[in-house]
Amino acid sequence: MSSTKLKGNPVALAGKEINVGDKAPIVKVVAKDLSELTIGGPSDKTQIIVIVPSLDTAVCAQETRTFNTKAAAIKDATVVVVSMDLPFAMGRFCTTEGIENLQVGSDFREKATANAYGVLIADGPLKGLSARAIFVVDKSGKVVYKEICPEITEEPNYEAALCALKETAAPAHHCGCGAK
Repeated sequence: MSSTKLKGNPVALAGKEINVGDKAPIVKVVAKDLSELTIGGPSDKTQIIVIVPSLDTAVCAQETRTFNTKAAAIKDATVVVVSMDLPFAMGRFCTTEGIENLQVGSDFREKATANAYGVLIADGPLKGLSARAIFVVDKSGKVVYKEICPEITEEPNYEAALCALKETAAPAHHCGCGAK
């Protein structure tokens, strides 16, 4: 079982651990308009799956704003931010923050993403939410980059995630992160 930390305290994660080289599980989340959104697996575009505890926190909001501007500019890539927030709250957040370049998906119904990607917080005060994580999935559905943030309250390594996304979506781009 994987783990992370919340304000320095260890937190266990539940679900199936997914690593670089594994096939990205195909799961359904609820879009802000209540439709189903499928993520993971093979796709016509490289996917960056950004998993956050809740858009209603400063760190998650900043992370979503950052990916809205930086990752969305990468051609041949799709960005989905997944949290346990209700679709209505996600929609309100996107409207208020001007988030138009990425999709948001709620994992509240089945916790399918959190379980399938091994990021469901199993204990502590945030039990039942997702840890902060990023998965880059190539067009064939293989995970080429993974980051489970070591501290839930801190932002991810944007540079490494964006580099992996660029190298996977536009193979002629080489930034040295080693994504294949």
